[in-house]
Amino acid sequence: MLSEDGSEVGTVTSGALSPTLGVPIAMAFVPTALSEPGTKLTVDVRGSSPAGTGLKVGGGVGVAVVVVVIVGRLLGVDLSGLLGGGGGQPTNHQSQPKQGTDEDKELVDFVNFVMKDIQDTFQGMYQKQNKQYRRAKLYLFSRAIDTGCGRSSSAIGPFYCPPDYAAYIDLTFYRDLRDRFKAAGDFAQAYVLAHEIGHHLQKLSGIEAKAQSLGRDRKSRNAASVRQELQADCFAGVWAHSASERKLLEMGDVEEALNAASQIGDDRLQKEAGRDVNPETFTHGTSEQRMRWFKRGFVTGRLEDCDTFAAGEL
Repeated sequence: MLSEDGSEVGTVTSGALSPTLGVPIAMAFVPTALSEPGTKLTVDVRGSSPAGTGLKVGGGVGVAVVVVVIVGRLLGVDLSGLLGGGGGQPTNHQSQPKQGTDEDKELVDFVNFVMKDIQDTFQGMYQKQNKQYRRAKLYLFSRAIDTGCGRSSSAIGPFYCPPDYAAYIDLTFYRDLRDRFKAAGDFAQAYVLAHEIGHHLQKLSGIEAKAQSLGRDRKSRNAASVRQELQADCFAGVWAHSASERKLLEMGDVEEALNAASQIGDDRLQKEAGRDVNPETFTHGTSEQRMRWFKRGFVTGRLEDCDTFAAGEL
């Protein structure tokens, strides 16, 4: 959360699309002095900062909870930056992995198949190294869902929540992947899920906690986030390598994944949003970097070759 002069003043805990206002909102902790209704605040969303107006809803000594109504830009913003890779405290929610609607049955079946294959692959790799693998959960939802990382909506897109050891996907994102991001194909969809389970591997190995500890300021947090996201792309490539060896891929599948990686690079998204490309604000990496690290995992098929944190050049 940023003040009018661009200074970091608080931490966003969750974000969603308000069904009443019809606009994105974010909840954040900020100093009490900045909690008065009408205070101008901005939310850093993957390097862009849509403006908003604060509304105080609670607080304690020196700290207040505010809801920020984001009015700067309603379409075309990836709100996954509101939640990052996770964080916050787990909440108790009793929802179970959903099976989707009847019209989505084919897609649900495909996602379930891919999820099982990804986890079987990584579990096998862990077992060969005498490591224990805890299988991730997958939640399919529509519109909104409560998670251990806060209230999340379909506007956020697919994400992994570390406290829940779970990936969350609204199936409408796959339609956005095809229509908005021009990344059609079933293997593009599989890449997205494999990327999220890549974050699960980071949780299991302690990399997620390491990445969080590297962020002392906004610039260093963004740099750590880029390395974390590129490593998840590489892990997705490792799974694709295994799938290829088992003759599960068809001609053009790898190109679909590479195209998807290219379409959601920070530089491309900033250009499409009409903003200047600013590498210091990147949180996921450029299109070229995302393709490169996916290809690295695909070519070598080794998790240990995905150490982006040790890489001198990304």
